[in-house]
Amino acid sequence: MTDQFAPVAIGEHLVGPNQPVYMIGEIGINHNGDVDIAKQLMDVAVTAGAQAVKFQKRNPEVAVPEHQKSKMRSTPWGEMTYIDYKHRVEFGIEEYAEIDRYAKEVGLQWFASPWDTDSVDFLENEFDALTYKVASASLTDFELLRAIAATGKPVLCSSGMSDWETLDRAVEVFDPALLVLMHATSTYPLPPEEVNLKAIPAMRERYGVPVGYSGHELGLEISFAAAALGAVTIERHITLDSSMWGSDQSASMEPREFASLVKGVRVLETAFGDGQKRVMPGEESKIDSLRKVTA
Repeated sequence: MTDQFAPVAIGEHLVGPNQPVYMIGEIGINHNGDVDIAKQLMDVAVTAGAQAVKFQKRNPEVAVPEHQKSKMRSTPWGEMTYIDYKHRVEFGIEEYAEIDRYAKEVGLQWFASPWDTDSVDFLENEFDALTYKVASASLTDFELLRAIAATGKPVLCSSGMSDWETLDRAVEVFDPALLVLMHATSTYPLPPEEVNLKAIPAMRERYGVPVGYSGHELGLEISFAAAALGAVTIERHITLDSSMWGSDQSASMEPREFASLVKGVRVLETAFGDGQKRVMPGEESKIDSLRKVTA
């Protein structure tokens, strides 16, 4: 397949070849159920120059497996069952209404990964969702995939925990004109030997859609390399402090590091050029002073 394809419009941003890399700060559940922390993380994304932040949305009664619901969990709010913990950190209509209001105020896009069809209905009916993110864990949940596809909205689809056969079946559900795939490996934190960045051009060739990168590694280098390989979007978890309580905090970027990532990607975009070999303005004076034989 060709990699000459149209970008996907997510609101005012175009995501695809020859467009600015769509930078996403993955808040997920790093807000720990506190909308003020969520807003501080949105500020982190704005200050860094990212275009969007992403959350997760669940109906815990549906999304949590039955055998997990009654298990006890130590939390900052004391010992509680896992289902009570999931309810404790889950945002509802009031919290997302404040997030939606604040995103408009600061000029930031927001969206979420729905983990069940109830959450698709919530995001669609209450907020006319801008786009949807398919979590890697949801790639085989075809009821959920079909519900997301039925909205007719753009879809960002992670590819962790999958091989070609699994990904082929998931991709078939979606309109390719609305699809951005995201290479991912669902190991937290992600060691370099499991990253497999060459999957980015391979996915682009196989499916003929834009391909981005959702990273769970530590540091900047691998995400920079993803951009150099043509990733049209880069998503990284963000946190106020990686020592905060929560399962994703230690594999998340603190504000200064995330800002460095966005800045570095913008430098790379400037450096990519157009691929046409020619004499650059800064070289012209060197021709006379250094070249003995002219062409």
